[in-house]
Amino acid sequence: MNYTYRVYPDAAQQELMLSWLETCRRLYNRCLRDLKDWMNSRKCPIDRCSINREYIMSPDIPFPGERSQKRQLTQWKKTDSSLKEVHSQFA
Repeated sequence: MNYTYRVYPDAAQQELMLSWLETCRRLYNRCLRDLKDWMNSRKCPIDRCSINREYIMSPDIPFPGERSQKRQLTQWKKTDSSLKEVHSQFA
């Protein structure tokens, strides 16, 4: 048996929830950019890459998987106060 409840937030609650969504969107895009940059830096052999068109990253940088990004999140929370405002189950 499932129950569905409708939420009617007031203006202040709506603003807070929109702020949370914006913070989660920025965090998601940041993690996605890290992943895409890592993948793009490994598309071509190192001796044949064009410096102008390819991403150049150190080969020592590990794959930005879910675990490493979760570990990074704790570091980002220390420097970005907006990440601290979002409940831990959302971000």
